[in-house]
Amino acid sequence: MPANNGSAGGRRLVIVESPAKAKTIKEYLGAGYIVESSIGHIRDLPEKADDIPEKYKGKPWARLGVDVEHDFEPLYVVNPDKKSQVSKLKQLLKDADELFLATDEDREGEAIAWHLREVLKPKVPVHRMVFHEITKQAIRDAVANPRSLNLRLVDAQETRRILDRLYGYEVSPVLWKKVKPRLSAGRVQSVATRLVVERERERLAFTAAHYWDLQALFDSGKPEERPRDFNATLTGVDGRRVAQGRDFASTGQLKNADVLHLSEQAAGELAGRLSGASFAVKSVERKPYTRKPYAPFRTTTLQQEASRKLGFSAKYTMQVAQHLYENGYITYMRTDSITLSETAVQAARSQAIKLYGASYVPDKPRVYSSKVKNAQEAHEAIRPSGEEFRTPGETGLSGDRFRLYELIWQRTVSSQMKDAVGESIQVKVGGRSSAGEDVEFSASGRTITFHGFLKAYVEGHDDPATDRDDSEKRLPNLAEGDALTVSRLDVAAHSTKAPARYTEASLVKELEDREIGRPSTYASIIGTILDRGYVFKKGTALVPSFLAFAVVNLLEQHFGNLVDYDFTAEMEKVLDDIANDRAERVPELQRFYYGADGDEGLKEMVTDLGDIDAKEISSFPIKGTDIVIRVGRYGPYLDRDGTRVNVPEDMTPDELTAEKAEELIARPTGDRELGRDPVSGHLIVAKDGRYGPYVTEVLPEEAPPAEGEKKRRTKKADAPKPRTSSLFKSMSLDTVTLEDALRLLSIPRVVGELDGEQVVAHNGKFGPYLKKGSDSRSLGSEDDLLTVTIEQAKELFAQPKQRGRGRAAAAPPLRELGEDPNSKKPVVVKEGRFGPYVTDGETNASLRKGDTVEEITIERAAELLAERRGRAPAPKKASTRKAPAKKAPAKAKKPAAKS
Repeated sequence: MPANNGSAGGRRLVIVESPAKAKTIKEYLGAGYIVESSIGHIRDLPEKADDIPEKYKGKPWARLGVDVEHDFEPLYVVNPDKKSQVSKLKQLLKDADELFLATDEDREGEAIAWHLREVLKPKVPVHRMVFHEITKQAIRDAVANPRSLNLRLVDAQETRRILDRLYGYEVSPVLWKKVKPRLSAGRVQSVATRLVVERERERLAFTAAHYWDLQALFDSGKPEERPRDFNATLTGVDGRRVAQGRDFASTGQLKNADVLHLSEQAAGELAGRLSGASFAVKSVERKPYTRKPYAPFRTTTLQQEASRKLGFSAKYTMQVAQHLYENGYITYMRTDSITLSETAVQAARSQAIKLYGASYVPDKPRVYSSKVKNAQEAHEAIRPSGEEFRTPGETGLSGDRFRLYELIWQRTVSSQMKDAVGESIQVKVGGRSSAGEDVEFSASGRTITFHGFLKAYVEGHDDPATDRDDSEKRLPNLAEGDALTVSRLDVAAHSTKAPARYTEASLVKELEDREIGRPSTYASIIGTILDRGYVFKKGTALVPSFLAFAVVNLLEQHFGNLVDYDFTAEMEKVLDDIANDRAERVPELQRFYYGADGDEGLKEMVTDLGDIDAKEISSFPIKGTDIVIRVGRYGPYLDRDGTRVNVPEDMTPDELTAEKAEELIARPTGDRELGRDPVSGHLIVAKDGRYGPYVTEVLPEEAPPAEGEKKRRTKKADAPKPRTSSLFKSMSLDTVTLEDALRLLSIPRVVGELDGEQVVAHNGKFGPYLKKGSDSRSLGSEDDLLTVTIEQAKELFAQPKQRGRGRAAAAPPLRELGEDPNSKKPVVVKEGRFGPYVTDGETNASLRKGDTVEEITIERAAELLAERRGRAPAPKKASTRKAPAKKAPAKAKKPAAKS
């Protein structure tokens, strides 16, 4: 079926997932082919009750969208927002002689293709068209060599979808009842949240150990050497190894009593006894140093490197990569594979020779094999597309797309280059103190004699203290017995550090190492736990909220299997077995939902919730105090015998120490009785609420009914509401007076009448303003709300209405952070209507929970700006008018069996 014979063979309809992909492929196929997009999934399990067909609404399993009583048959419905697109595809299919389903070559893509076949019900030949790069040759080869739908992949994806639906729809309501409404649980997201919470628990339980050693600067006495002197660290005294950080447990105690733990005093005294001592080289050990190239990118390693080097979130990395793939710049970006095709290997080798010379390329091509267990995708690694790679400068790309392409290109080319080689050196120096103690100092060095692949690419590290692979540390040319003199001898203090919080990069690595989830899901998983408020960012670190502690507490105690790391990893193996025809869908779902071999199933777990103490689940005593952190409906708070204080929203769990808790609980609650309104007689109080300080009036309670009378039922909407007003920014709870409060409660304030309409002063979310009918004008400050006169209002309404940020003189930036690596423009922090934000003059991004004006870095600012650019609104489409006539309900059809 040659690709260039489209017109002779009739009209062929090619369906892909995205409009961008359709546009690129259409250019390569030409006449005889109609290329259209499904715009993602066209049908799925019902999301809302309204989506469930009428005939199923009475079924006990209808809310799940899965018939758990009959082989877990899924109830699929066409997504409401896809109905018009499905109609369009059906119309195009009427004029087609063949149908090519060209969705992505993974389980998700295979499932989309199957759903298209089931919904469109084609009467013409159907072909599965697969490719891992969008180039002219690859697309034509895919048309010429189609295959059939792989129903085992479809079964695996459907099983995953049903597992996730059962987990989410059965466990989430438990969280609503026992923790907080509108929370969500997920088969992988809950496990990812548990990882972040467990790391924070480790940090909270951690006790730092303090230890000391000596740092010496030795002079080799060889002026011809470069360098002449070198630094060394005390490592032994009288044959006992001096304690280092690795010798201490997380409790702060030594793991091994045989090592020497130097105190500050002992280290200082030893330094004194070494004053004037003679030193000589005890040994010099030289070893060849070799560093092999890094394998080409797979999904997870791309996400990790983009996070370390470019400051991208996993989600944003995949958004940019998706664009590069769909527009023909790189191969498919969701893959477990690190292999390269022969043509890609040759392209990488040719480019390396051209750029760095033949001496940098080995005689034989390098072959990489995946170390990831159960790698599911049959693709190549992520690489530049085509038989010849375009250099970044030849692509015409710019901004973040250029930077990500450059990263992929560098990694691919470097993977086919020679090893970096050099020499590592270990030097030990001996001496004797005035008290006769034999001491030993150690120094290590590394030189690189041939950089090889490091000329093209050097991998980043999660720990900033880790040396780069291309870093060198040179030592003088020393030999055993060489005499040395001490130029400086210092006592050095050290402390062990708590385990570092996860970053997006390190969490992705941890999930992959534990074989939890799939590479294609990590970006959405991290995005979900951030969006749900389980985790927030402080710099690049992922910090669990107190809400996350409560949720994980409940899941661990009552749904232990569901958040067990091994159990979750085993479920991935089950899905792989289904895909590879080693297991069947129904028995595995039966085992998960109903249990088997004495193991409790999900249905039984969620049936009896009586033993779950909601208060206990959400309560966390603070060590050394009688204060308890509780997670309530409106957020975390401290509780001591009924005295409650809100926990600041951006406070991290490890910052809430016993001392900090005592400080917070000792603060005034903020509730102050200011006096009574002379007109209404109501008590006026000032309070500190979730959204800041405010004043309000206390309404009298309704009088109880007379004996024999029934209490009148009053709708909540009809009940009287107290007047409430936020304090101005210039006011504080400590100093606000009754007079201030009464003036605040007069807002909205009628200023007067103008042109037959009332003029009213309001305090809105965009600031203070005047309103006259449908017209409005901004006021200069909150104080103007109380003082503006009708004459001043008349002047304001006589002036043209100003829009945008130009209403007032631009305030100076709060901080200057440096240059955005994407836009190359200076980034500053400014104060906006909704709080502080970062901007490069073109893109604005609000600071998130955990970010502060004082601590935000240029790397974090660049990440926020990159995410904001990724959410840029799509061009508005012309509205499509719908017929107003009410349609008769369509008959619900059960999905056709897969065959």
